[in-house]
Amino acid sequence: MSDRILHECGLAVVRLLQPLDWYREHRGDLLWGLRRLFLLMEKQHNRGQDGAGIGTVRFNMPPGELFIDRTRSAQRNPIERLFDEVIRPLDGLSAEEIDALDGESLKARLPLLGELMLGHLRYGTHGGRSTEVCHPYLRKNIVASRNLAVAGNFNLTNSRDIFEELLSYGLDPVGDSDTQVVLEKIGFYLDREHETLSATMGDGSFRNLEGRELADEISKEIDLIRVLRNATDRFDGGFVFSGLVGNGDLFVCRDPAGIRPGFIYRDEAVVAVASERAALVTAFNVPPEEIEELPPAHALEVKQDGRVRIEPYTEPISERQCTFERIYFSRGNDRDIYLERKRLGANVATRVMEKIDWDIGRTVFGFVPNTAETAFMGLREEIDAILRRRNGEELWTRIEDGTVTRDDVDRLIRTRARTEKVAHKDQRLRTFITHDGARNDLVSHIYDVTRGTVTPRDSLVMLDDSIVRGTTLRESIITMLARLEPRRIIVVSSAPPIMYPDCYGIDMSQLGRFIAFEAAVALLHDRGEEGLLQEVEDACREQAELPTERMVNHVARIYERFTLEEIEDRIATLIRSDRLEWDGEISVVYQSIEGLREAMPSHTGDWYFTGRYPTPGGYRVLNTAYLNWRRQDERRAY
Repeated sequence: MSDRILHECGLAVVRLLQPLDWYREHRGDLLWGLRRLFLLMEKQHNRGQDGAGIGTVRFNMPPGELFIDRTRSAQRNPIERLFDEVIRPLDGLSAEEIDALDGESLKARLPLLGELMLGHLRYGTHGGRSTEVCHPYLRKNIVASRNLAVAGNFNLTNSRDIFEELLSYGLDPVGDSDTQVVLEKIGFYLDREHETLSATMGDGSFRNLEGRELADEISKEIDLIRVLRNATDRFDGGFVFSGLVGNGDLFVCRDPAGIRPGFIYRDEAVVAVASERAALVTAFNVPPEEIEELPPAHALEVKQDGRVRIEPYTEPISERQCTFERIYFSRGNDRDIYLERKRLGANVATRVMEKIDWDIGRTVFGFVPNTAETAFMGLREEIDAILRRRNGEELWTRIEDGTVTRDDVDRLIRTRARTEKVAHKDQRLRTFITHDGARNDLVSHIYDVTRGTVTPRDSLVMLDDSIVRGTTLRESIITMLARLEPRRIIVVSSAPPIMYPDCYGIDMSQLGRFIAFEAAVALLHDRGEEGLLQEVEDACREQAELPTERMVNHVARIYERFTLEEIEDRIATLIRSDRLEWDGEISVVYQSIEGLREAMPSHTGDWYFTGRYPTPGGYRVLNTAYLNWRRQDERRAY
């Protein structure tokens, strides 16, 4: 993805099932659990570079000792900084002195070492970049089982509505971000759970408990599935979030449509959760088959005494797992994602061959950025397979005709796609020069090219994961590729064109920034049909006050006017910079929706491509995004 988009947070949970000393005996390391948390976070660092945080609950602490804590960082390299902070109290001790410590002594020295640990990686879609907005968020109370730390990978489309609901309860929450709303809503129902259990077990009941005995019994009986059932009843969005309760209970909760991913590994030593399966496979060195997916609409609960259950907390809806997760966001070393990305590349091969008029001898293939390499492998392999079949048919025909020569055989056997490492991304250049022309010149050098890989008679095909805004293509990539002076440049996207806003974890809520939308609007103006823009605006205004569940997609009427090829051709003109001196041809080829679905049939979350949103809140966001665009309002649409 050549355009930078903020997206997707990462979640990591480690719940140790044995006393700390057990890990020295059976895993050779008292800090085994802490190191698993580090690995899970490090192996998902692609999911968050704006900040990170760690939350910890420590079991069986003496009265008066800290039992729940957190640390967060929004500085550079936040994961390393956090874990340096965690183990800093051991500075000055020799390896022998550290080895001599038992589990409880080590816990006493390391306040952030515990049996229950939660890690989070933040890619901010809203709310700034400070430490204060990093997860986990913490809600404190003098009663251990009323303390709550929450972190997750989620966006809610209706956080403001839930904030108003909290006010109606008589509460006074500070802040209305998704995370704050989730924390306070769950915290409210955690308090209600305490009240209900207290009324059942306290004075005057058949159990007649009080004091410490009552508090301990309530802690054992807290039902976090029930808490979540009540707390999430109005949540509209995509989410996987985790909560640590101060008594040592844990929950992880996934949205009803399965929009955001969540995976679990468990054995005799640990229950672990991560946003990516591959991170668990690597951290625990196990086959992918040993990792289970947390089902949509389900929650994982692990009680302090080690009881584990996975149960529904709400009614599921149609599964709409995010396809962008597979196309770009997750690391490509997951077996299934790797194969899907290769298939995405393969599925554009025929259209690419048609675009180059099957002139394989005068075409060079490359990719940009590095994340597109797997899809590029699929494209190259499929083109070679197409050529083998085509050349085999020609060879067989000429053998039958008796016209084949040795030169023909050599030519047909040796014909392959010509691939080169054409483009390289340099380190980010500082745009400290404020003059627009000078700044644009610097931006154009973010990518560099390998000269001599392309001749003026060649077509240059460059594969990208996804073309979203087109800005980097126009200001940098096309400019750099043009310096090779190819006959033409064909930009290929392994994903379909993004036409609609996202509101479930990706920062793509401003409709006017999408190059596909820009192209559709330009086509309307080209044809003198711009009146449709006003008609859509009127329709959006008319439904703006409707209940969310009654809203529909009126923006689709703009896209329905054009074929994919017409959108592609108009985008090709938009990604040509006015400063470009090269006069060669630029073409664009996008993945089709059919190609996307064939590559990943079990992942149907395609609303940014099709406008088919998984929850009612998505249609309200789309409606708001269009009206914001019409009045040139740059605010977030949710």
